[in-house]
Amino acid sequence: MDLEETKLPGVGLRHDFTTARGRRIGVISTRGGERELLVYSQDDPDACHAVVDLDGDEAEVLAELLGQPRVVERLARLREQIEGLATEGIYLEATSPYVGRTLGDAAIRSRTGASVVALVRAGEVVPSPSPAQVFAAGDKIVVVGTQEGVRATAELLQNG
Repeated sequence: MDLEETKLPGVGLRHDFTTARGRRIGVISTRGGERELLVYSQDDPDACHAVVDLDGDEAEVLAELLGQPRVVERLARLREQIEGLATEGIYLEATSPYVGRTLGDAAIRSRTGASVVALVRAGEVVPSPSPAQVFAAGDKIVVVGTQEGVRATAELLQNG
């Protein structure tokens, strides 16, 4: 699928794509953080059939609804493609010694060989969290590595 990006001077960016069924969809992202969801006419691909204005919170909810399953689906496909790769979501218990500490403090990659590829907090996905990301009780930490590395990460996050 091709994603087209168009700069809109003074406004922001527009991204457009065509679905497998031939529907053209677009999103305008303004500098102020608002979004416009565009559904183009089937008869005239340059004319909009519908425009839905979304504020920042509404755009986040829609992105969460559409995006979170996509992250999980992509990781599952990646696991199928690479034999020996394990992906797991590890929940951080309130008793973990890493609650209130950073990803960098845990040094997961150097200690276990596994990589933290996302963090899910209250339904919001943080892809590729930085070493400065602070852990909170209840976080789901998505880890990719060997089965041994993923197990070692779970143990590390639970017991230190």
